[in-house]
Amino acid sequence: MIREREGTLLRMFIGDADRHEGRPLYRVIVERARAAGLAGATVLHGPMGFGRHARVHTAKLADVEGHLPVVIEIVDGEAAIDGFMAEVDSLLGKGLVTLEKVRIVSFET
Repeated sequence: MIREREGTLLRMFIGDADRHEGRPLYRVIVERARAAGLAGATVLHGPMGFGRHARVHTAKLADVEGHLPVVIEIVDGEAAIDGFMAEVDSLLGKGLVTLEKVRIVSFET
């Protein structure tokens, strides 16, 4: 059975060195999204990227120093994502967030 609905994709761009109270920020965000009952979250570690300072960070450098890009994607209905944005605001000291309308397709047996 295929179910479809409208939703919102929340995408956060941070660094793997970003922390919240000593813990990896991406882990804290995903745990809070789960606790909030959001539909799903994925953390993607990038081997290369650059941000607002235009410095390229790559895993090929000998001294990476934990500056590789991390993308967190969370998808749910618009109201659920809007409600979670206060949590994002309290956790993100720096970073970039994008929101986009999506069609959520669930395949269920």
